[in-house]
Amino acid sequence: MAAWFLLAQAVPLESATSLPFSPLKLILLVGWACFCLYLTPRLKDNPLVPSEYESLFQVATLLGGPLVILVLVLTDTRASARDKSFWDRLKDAMLGTMGVKPMPVEESGLQLFDANGAELSRLYGHGEAGPGDRHVLAMTVQIIEEAVRQRASDILIDPKDHTSYAVRLRVDGALRTLRILPAATSRAVLNSVKAVSSMDLAERRRPQDGAFTARKGDTSVSFRVASSGALNGEKLSIRILNQNAGRFTLADVGIPEQQRSIILGALGKPFGMVLVCGPTGSGKTTTLYSMLNAIDRQTRNVISVEDPIEAHLPNVSQIEINAKAKITFASSLRSILRQDPDVICVGEIRDEETAEIAVRAAQTGHLVLATMHCDSNPTALIRLLDLGVSPMLLSSGLSLLMTQRLVRKLCRQCKRPARLSPAAAEGFRKRGIDPGRMFQAAGCDACGGTGYLGRLAVCDLLSVTDELRTEIANNPGLAAKLRSEGEKKSRTNLKNEAFRLVVAGITSLDEFKRVVG
Repeated sequence: MAAWFLLAQAVPLESATSLPFSPLKLILLVGWACFCLYLTPRLKDNPLVPSEYESLFQVATLLGGPLVILVLVLTDTRASARDKSFWDRLKDAMLGTMGVKPMPVEESGLQLFDANGAELSRLYGHGEAGPGDRHVLAMTVQIIEEAVRQRASDILIDPKDHTSYAVRLRVDGALRTLRILPAATSRAVLNSVKAVSSMDLAERRRPQDGAFTARKGDTSVSFRVASSGALNGEKLSIRILNQNAGRFTLADVGIPEQQRSIILGALGKPFGMVLVCGPTGSGKTTTLYSMLNAIDRQTRNVISVEDPIEAHLPNVSQIEINAKAKITFASSLRSILRQDPDVICVGEIRDEETAEIAVRAAQTGHLVLATMHCDSNPTALIRLLDLGVSPMLLSSGLSLLMTQRLVRKLCRQCKRPARLSPAAAEGFRKRGIDPGRMFQAAGCDACGGTGYLGRLAVCDLLSVTDELRTEIANNPGLAAKLRSEGEKKSRTNLKNEAFRLVVAGITSLDEFKRVVG
C-alpha cells in the first residue's frame, strides 16, 4: 500500500486541467481494482491470514485502495487551495514550521511605486494582470504591509530548498519567520519586487540593487532592495528605511544624561570629528541623525553624504551616493568643502581617501560627524591609522569617539520577574543589587510573542583629551597598547552601561549576555 501511496502523489493535483484528480490517480485506481480482483481469491487458505479474518481482509483489500485515493484527493485539493502541496505540508510538520501562522491574501490600500512613480500593477504583467497575477501582487503588498506593521528593519526572502522559500522579518534585530511559500509562488513574488525596484527580471545570478516606495494615504515608506543568486534559487533582501529616524533626539535613542552632556559639548565646538562606531545594525545612522537634530541648523550650513538617505532632515543638504553616476563619498566631500559648510555629515568612512578628507576637514575648521564599522573606540583609532591617516593629523582632528550597541527593551505588558538561581541572587545582593528589580521576557500579542518591544542604545564614549592627543601623535606603539588595554576597557564600559538597563528592569539578563556578554 505504501508504494501505491507514493505513486499516487507523483503527479500533483495542479497538473490536471479539468479533472477533479490527476489522470495518473485514475489509472492507479483502476490498476488497484484489477490487482485486488486477482489477489482476493488467493487469500483463501493462505497461511499468513487466519481463517477467521479472511472475509475482513478481502473487504479491506477491495476497499482500501479507493479509500486511500479519496483521502489523497481531498487532502491535495485542500492543500492546493492553500498554495501548498501535500508533501510541503507534511514536511512543514516534520520541520516544525507548522507553527507559522498562515496569512490570508487580502486586498490592501497600500500601493508600491518605482523610482519614476509607476505603480506595481502597471509594471508587473505589463498592466494586464490576470487572476494569478492579482493574487501575487496582493501577496507582495501584504508582505510589505505586514513588515511595516511589525516595525521590521529588513525583509529576507530566500530559498529553504528547491521546493519552498522562507519569508523572514528582522524585528528589533532578531529574525522571525512570517510565512513559508512554495517555490513557484516565491519566484512570482520576487519578480514583482524586482519589477517595482527597476531591476532586471531575467537576471537571477548576478547581484542587483534597486529601490521602491510604498504609499498608503499620506504616509510613505522607502525601501532598498538587493538580490543575488543562491543555491536552489534567488535571494532577496529588502531594507526598510526608518522614516522616524530624522525625528529622534539623543534621549530617544537611549543615551543617558551624563553621556548626552559630553556629546553636546563636542557638537557645540566649531570644529573636530565626532566618530560613531559599531557593527552593522547597531543604530549608528539613527544616532547620527539624533546628533544632527541637536545642532542649530538654522544658523549653521549642514551638508550630509549618505548611502542611502534614510530620512529627510529639514535645513540639511543631503547628497546620496550613486556609484553609477560616480558620486562617491570622496568626490562628494571634495565638492562639499567648496560650499562653505559648517557641519559635514559622512554616512560612513570606508576608504583611505574618505578618511583623509574627513579628518583634514575636521582639522581645518569644520565639525565632522561620521560613522565607521568598528567594534570599539580603540579599534576605530587603529583603523584610521591603517587607512593612512597620519598620527599628527588624527590627533588634531579627532574630538570624540563613540561605540554603541542596541539592546532590546522588555515588553511592559508581559515582562515578569527574573528567575535566578539562589547563588546568582545572592551574588547580586552582595554587590548591592536587588534581584527583585530584574525582569525577563515572557511574550504576548503586543510584542509578537518575543517578550521584547523596541531597542535602546548602550554607548562607550572616549573624549580625545590633550593627553590622548599627545600620545596619538608621539607614541609609535600606540596601536599595540590600544589592542591590549583599550579594547578591554571599552568592552567593560559597554557591559556596565548594558547592565545598568538590566538593573533598571528595562532589559533582561539574557539580552545582556546576547549583546555584550
